[in-house]
Amino acid sequence: MSDRRVAVLGAGANGASIGADLTRAGVDVTLIEQWPEHVEVMRREGVRVEMPHETQVTPVRVLNLCEVATLRERFDVVLMLMKAYDTRWACQLIEPYVTDDGVVAAVQNGMTTEAVIDVMGLRRSMGAVIEISSTMYQPGVVERHSPPDRSWFAVGAPNAAARDREAEIAELLTHSGACQIVTDIRAAKWMKLVSNCTTLVTTAIVGRAMVEAAADPVMRDLMIRSGQEALDAGREQGLPVLPIFGLRAADLDREDRLVEQLLDTLLAGFVLPHTTTTILQDWNKGRHSEVDDINGLVVSTLGALGRPAPVNSAVVGLAHRIERGDLEPGPANLDLLLEAAERVAEPEPRFAGQPATVAGSGR
Repeated sequence: MSDRRVAVLGAGANGASIGADLTRAGVDVTLIEQWPEHVEVMRREGVRVEMPHETQVTPVRVLNLCEVATLRERFDVVLMLMKAYDTRWACQLIEPYVTDDGVVAAVQNGMTTEAVIDVMGLRRSMGAVIEISSTMYQPGVVERHSPPDRSWFAVGAPNAAARDREAEIAELLTHSGACQIVTDIRAAKWMKLVSNCTTLVTTAIVGRAMVEAAADPVMRDLMIRSGQEALDAGREQGLPVLPIFGLRAADLDREDRLVEQLLDTLLAGFVLPHTTTTILQDWNKGRHSEVDDINGLVVSTLGALGRPAPVNSAVVGLAHRIERGDLEPGPANLDLLLEAAERVAEPEPRFAGQPATVAGSGR
């Protein structure tokens, strides 16, 4: 589709970088973003992507979110890179501007494919997994810690209705990293959620870079326990264990070390020693995070089965305290995490008829 029109909806650190890659590849792409200052800088100066060994400045076409209502032509492909919690309303915003045979690909953390399907329908929905490490603290400037040769995607249709579009979406994302097509996108996205539960919020709570946090044996054990709860929740749903991050099925040789293997693969191949997670970046900007779409989903999934999720419950509880302003990210929070996890693991006795509660799960 040489004449296809593509939109990147959500042009933050990852979205702007992907949009710049597509622009340089000659794709007709429009970036759509809600941060006004960022939009103005991109219009005036382009997107500046600073990588470990190279800096690229790319002029891009960009719209403010409010300008979507002025569009007269429709998009053939929309790459959704909004925060997970913004998925549904962002789909409702863009749906009138997607062609009847167009597709929206959820290139996000969290299990967002279902929200896209609810708005766009099965035929116009695609799931995707993303692994890019990047930060953005200045409008128009992306610090991309994993260049295209160290970035990875997976693409998969939620059912047969959109399977003929998988190769097209994969081809687009290949301009920004390695991309594979998977047969079970829900399982692949859950495996990424396992990795996210291991690293994203846990390391943000203690205010440390991922590599630094994982070097602490106590912290590393807690991170792995958090990921293991997520893996258990996936198994309870009947989801198969799939290799991600470019691993092969043969690489997952020890099931008891799977979470640890994902962690070590991530740290060795996709992040730099000083890379912090998107959660800590959100908190440093005073923003709400995706904790409820990641660790919170593990808590609710296992809770529905009558099973506790001690570490993820503790993570959610402390994350909510940070977002309320009651607590600051920092190393001292490791003790709080451990104490909260123990409380959930060993709940107090209840009187007959008293409903069970999960510690730290409320906002």
